[in-house]
Amino acid sequence: MPHDINLIAILVAAFGLALILGYIASRLRIPPLVGYLLTGILIGPTTPGFVGDMGLAHQLSEIGVMLLMFGVGLHFSISDLMAVKRLAIPGAILQIVASSLLGMGLGWLWDMSLIGSVVFGLSLSVASTVVLLRSLESRELLYTNDGKIAVGWLVVEDLVMVLMLVLLPVAASLMAEAESVDAAMSISSDVWLSLSITFLKLVGFVALMLVVGKRVLPWMLARVADTGSRELFTLCVIATALGTAFFAAAVFDVSFALGAFFAGMMLRESDLSHRAAEESLPLRDAFAVLFFVSVGMLFDPSIVLREPLLLALTVLLVIVAKTAIAAGFVLLSGYSTRTALLVSASLAQIGEFSFILAGMGLAMQLIGQEVYSVILAAAFVSIAVNVAVMNTALNIADRVDA
Repeated sequence: MPHDINLIAILVAAFGLALILGYIASRLRIPPLVGYLLTGILIGPTTPGFVGDMGLAHQLSEIGVMLLMFGVGLHFSISDLMAVKRLAIPGAILQIVASSLLGMGLGWLWDMSLIGSVVFGLSLSVASTVVLLRSLESRELLYTNDGKIAVGWLVVEDLVMVLMLVLLPVAASLMAEAESVDAAMSISSDVWLSLSITFLKLVGFVALMLVVGKRVLPWMLARVADTGSRELFTLCVIATALGTAFFAAAVFDVSFALGAFFAGMMLRESDLSHRAAEESLPLRDAFAVLFFVSVGMLFDPSIVLREPLLLALTVLLVIVAKTAIAAGFVLLSGYSTRTALLVSASLAQIGEFSFILAGMGLAMQLIGQEVYSVILAAAFVSIAVNVAVMNTALNIADRVDA
């Protein structure tokens, strides 16, 4: 056998184990995503046996992030969001702020730095797109009014998190420059210049996509579709997602995630957007699995024994506090108890954006491995019990309606 087979080995191990553990999780009525995360733990460096190449896993996970965000952009409809804007926009922002502040308070109790506490709080404030959409689909609630409210709420959360991915590196630079609150007033001109350049690059990228990308990308997709070749159409969709993400990062220093998100948004303007979403779905799903596997590879299971109290409080914040905040706002806005329970229960977990934010925080040394592992463990638990949370919420709603 050839010696340089690291890529093949990690793909075989990741897909094979993910299939087995995902199937077991599904039979236990747990989201398969839990099985994918467990796969990462089994082939990661913290468990005995085969250990996947972490460098390759990271690159594969980057592709997974791009395709995940591309999918979010493809499903992002401004008209759908506007239909539920009275509840979804202020509700999502309030819940993010309140949950982040609670997370920051918890981080402060555990002696995290200010910026580390911010990363910790933000990571606990946003729900999983994958879990929420699949949960609503399995109950045939996705296209109901309550389902549209939940999706609109999640879209706002995703947009806020996309913005945070852009601002976090800048905020970290500012915090590093300013050693105290007083010193923040005298931050060097270099940092302010860097902030201004970052902002201008972001504005430039967004303007380019809205003016040029909005016309060129759908036009290109239509021309390829005219050939009648299915494989060329699929290739065009994937090349657009990855190419735009790489272009955004290489030219504008914008994250891969934001570039891919805008690529999806621009293709959403095409009449072929539904076909693009359908035909790219298998590849998006495959790389999403690799993303979750790579996240699991970084998880240290011993955190359950080392930080049981922090983990327990984090899980309670995600499942109980977030749910109470969302339900309270929905009820105060004049909606029914059923709507409040469904929307809040569907948001009672954390997922891919939490991993992306926490991973960025870890890479920038804003949070430590301990905190990162706590976030991953909280995601494990919240995703695993979300089915039970949703079922309980719906049962309570049925009794109230009766």
